[in-house]
Amino acid sequence: MTTTEIKFEATTRPEGKNPRQTRAMGLLPVTVYGKGIESKSLVVNTHEFMVTKEAKTGAVCTLVIDKKDVKVEIQNVQVNYSTNEILNVEFKTV
Repeated sequence: MTTTEIKFEATTRPEGKNPRQTRAMGLLPVTVYGKGIESKSLVVNTHEFMVTKEAKTGAVCTLVIDKKDVKVEIQNVQVNYSTNEILNVEFKTV
């Protein structure tokens, strides 16, 4: 069985935009927290996250934040179950 590395490019959240506006721009709000890193509110490409089938709770992946690789685990994925839209993802450093 081959393992694929899950890697997402993360950027800071746009100023003055609420999460609904951010999602309308094709960006998924994410939060990164854990030991050795200050809690940050970021965004990743929604399409990239959706097509990555391994991206589910408990999966270990790499976030590229300010050109630095950070190993994280998907802690929580918030989903609107009536529309099946992903609302927010929480990453915890490993």
